[in-house]
Amino acid sequence: MFHGKVSPEIAAGLKVLRKRIRDAQIPSSKLDESLNIATWNIREFGRKRRSQPAIHYIAEILGQFDVVSLVELRDDLSDLGRVMEILGPYWRVVYSDALKDDGGNRERIAFLYDKRAAVFTGFAAAANPPRTRTGTGEYLPTFNWWRQPYMASFSAGNFDFLLLAAHIQWGTSAGRVKELASLAEWIDLKRNERTKEDKDLIVLGDYNLETAAQIRALTSRGLALPSAFKGKAIGTNLARDKSYDQILHYPVYPETFSNRAGVLDFFTGGIAAMFPGMERDAFTYQMSDHLPLWMQLRTDIEGFELDQILREARKKNA
Repeated sequence: MFHGKVSPEIAAGLKVLRKRIRDAQIPSSKLDESLNIATWNIREFGRKRRSQPAIHYIAEILGQFDVVSLVELRDDLSDLGRVMEILGPYWRVVYSDALKDDGGNRERIAFLYDKRAAVFTGFAAAANPPRTRTGTGEYLPTFNWWRQPYMASFSAGNFDFLLLAAHIQWGTSAGRVKELASLAEWIDLKRNERTKEDKDLIVLGDYNLETAAQIRALTSRGLALPSAFKGKAIGTNLARDKSYDQILHYPVYPETFSNRAGVLDFFTGGIAAMFPGMERDAFTYQMSDHLPLWMQLRTDIEGFELDQILREARKKNA
């Protein structure tokens, strides 16, 4: 990462931020053995030009991970480009098109990754819901979402995986339940396709979860929290009392999801050290009103595959 010759104010802010990052206890990843993934809703990133301190702080946070899903990235990618200049030449990004109506909020979803740790393997697409033919001969989608989920395939070590990120509507509770249930159904259809590639599917992003009914809707088709998150408070808003952001999976190889996971809290400790004199609401438009949620994957899965073969053989011979 190259912050360059920054002002004394930015240097002081970076020192404070690095202390907060250390407090998050994010373990180092190891090439071909582990991978740090994260999801972060950066509030309306690209709607209004960020200050230079914010660009440096956002880059510092993103650089703690190997692959990050970015939610609420706007149609203007100028600030993302400024962040990537600081991250350096090994970083790449794959992103969706912007949806330019009020429901879409001119948002994109992006996957930012360090190519030294993870390889983009060529598949990237918006979720394409099944269509049914109407009486007029038109083909219309079975499901509809405010913002289409976005997918991309990656490889790290001998672990191939597909990331699917989404930003669920901030609407009525009933509307959210319906959208979450249809997304869970679509994901289940996708993973059971006859021509699907043998990839582990990881679902992440901002699901705006607030009620038990919403959580049941999202997990109704088998998606599960990794064991590292079970029974733990994983609040990702600044107050740390709402689990809006999630990382979920189908436990094909549950051993790949390590017990190292958490939230990177860049807010606790106050605003003044990073942005002197700034009010909280303005801070959320410089940094965000969400905190990054992260976890570490084990990517050397050959042993897990061999164990699975043996388990299946025992079942057949039982």
